[in-house]
Amino acid sequence: MGAYGWAGRWGRAGRISAAALTIALVTAGVADVRPAGASPTGAGGYGRGVLERDVRAVRDAGGDVVVLAEASTGRETVRARTGAQVPWDAQFRTASTSKTFTAALVLRLVADGRLSLDDTVEKWLPGVVSGNGNDGSKITVRDLLQQTSGLFDYVNDPELARAVTEDFDRHRYDTTPAGQWVAVAMRHRPLFTPDHRNPRWSYSNTNYLLAGMIAEKAGGLGWREQVENRIIAPLGLRHTSVPGANPFLSGPHAQVYLRTPDGGRLDVTEHSLQHTADSGVVSTAADLNTFFRALVTGRLLPKAQLAEMQRTVARTGATGDLAEWPEGGYGLGLRWTPLSCGGGYWHHEGDGWGSYTRTGVTPDGRRAVAVSVTSAGSRPDTVSLNKATRRLADHALCGTGGS
Repeated sequence: MGAYGWAGRWGRAGRISAAALTIALVTAGVADVRPAGASPTGAGGYGRGVLERDVRAVRDAGGDVVVLAEASTGRETVRARTGAQVPWDAQFRTASTSKTFTAALVLRLVADGRLSLDDTVEKWLPGVVSGNGNDGSKITVRDLLQQTSGLFDYVNDPELARAVTEDFDRHRYDTTPAGQWVAVAMRHRPLFTPDHRNPRWSYSNTNYLLAGMIAEKAGGLGWREQVENRIIAPLGLRHTSVPGANPFLSGPHAQVYLRTPDGGRLDVTEHSLQHTADSGVVSTAADLNTFFRALVTGRLLPKAQLAEMQRTVARTGATGDLAEWPEGGYGLGLRWTPLSCGGGYWHHEGDGWGSYTRTGVTPDGRRAVAVSVTSAGSRPDTVSLNKATRRLADHALCGTGGS
């Protein structure tokens, strides 16, 4: 048992009993909210005081969590945290925020002429998506990236979920290949067959396993190596990596614990479960801001591919997703959410083993924000958590929120 896009099953796209899946980070106190490189807030404006207040609000909404946030305002950088238990430059597993990296990689291959968004899964991975009503000849690369394939989300497989939740320690170092998890999804019928005139939407981590596998075929290297060589290195993201089978976080980081059903704790900081294209990137708040700013300003993609990435579809019928993200559409590995000051922002969330990532960048790339939330008890209610982080992002990206 191995690489999970845990953002689905253990966070936003799926639900398991809280008792079985409580992720905990041992903390002691929450008064250490500190700024860096910023001045206090002026009346009606944005600055240190607003971010500190919003970080506390995220903590209160999340329950037993510690929070680290960094906002780039175009003139300065502001950061705040709720306790020294999370280092200022903490690395964390970004979970499904990795999907934006994978989508950017696929679009770079499109720009290179290596593949087309209209290529079918069957063309690149013959016979992989088949059986039980699944048909790779009807699913395009675009369907994978914009979550309109209808494929079953492999992390929702009952046998898979039971094995990991009931015996995590046994499976923590597993590095099952992506193709084997796709095979798990193929045991289930799809939710629907893609309709390219009237797309239906359903979040599935399986889509990004397949996208990563196609990128490997088209690019001639592993997904991990291509992300490192074509995204991380060119942008100088020195604290971002794709650990793969390596279960360790190489830089400063918070310790994460799984609270067991009997009330005990299991340290789950070290694991290899998130190692595939749906969840495998490790980063920092500062590096994520750099990545998203570079993405929207065209440093990673030509205009044509960036425009494709930012072409959104409505999340029709996505009941759970709409509860957590009530407004906006989904592009190719990007979400769009409105701002109170007009327009909106691009981002992608990530929910994994006790680590919750929230991001945001304005379309011009001038302002960006990244938030890392780490559980310190029961798993946060993500509807409440997202409401608080959206408010934080709105203040940071609009430059408002002062008293």
